[in-house]
Amino acid sequence: MKKIILIVLLALGFALKGFSQDENDPQKGNGQRLEALKIAYLTKKLDLSPEEAQRFWPVYYKYTEEVRTVRRDQREKNLPELEAEDRILVIRKRYNGEFSKALTPQKADNFFRSEKDFGNYIQRELQQRRQNNQMNRRPLRP
Repeated sequence: MKKIILIVLLALGFALKGFSQDENDPQKGNGQRLEALKIAYLTKKLDLSPEEAQRFWPVYYKYTEEVRTVRRDQREKNLPELEAEDRILVIRKRYNGEFSKALTPQKADNFFRSEKDFGNYIQRELQQRRQNNQMNRRPLRP
């Protein structure tokens, strides 16, 4: 249990360091909370040892920054969806080797699966919240 707490604190420290530049932007607040949830989720799913966490999180932050850059370019430069996805696939393939150096190959593979699972979880949660909000807004009929 102490190891898990240490890993989460270490990961959150890295995350907060990266987010400190954007604290005046209200849009970033939700992203920070979501990123903190993702860090906790990945830490639990990957079952990282403290040594693995020290090697993994710096690589993870570089990876996410590159993916974020592609997504930003897609929005701002109107990149076609397939081109953006192709760029992201190239990034993922390159970082698979980096993650395999920081973790076991099985955990590196599990990272990509867990990342996708987290995205699916967030989508389901948002959809359910939207449905609940719509149900609460409908006027009751006698």
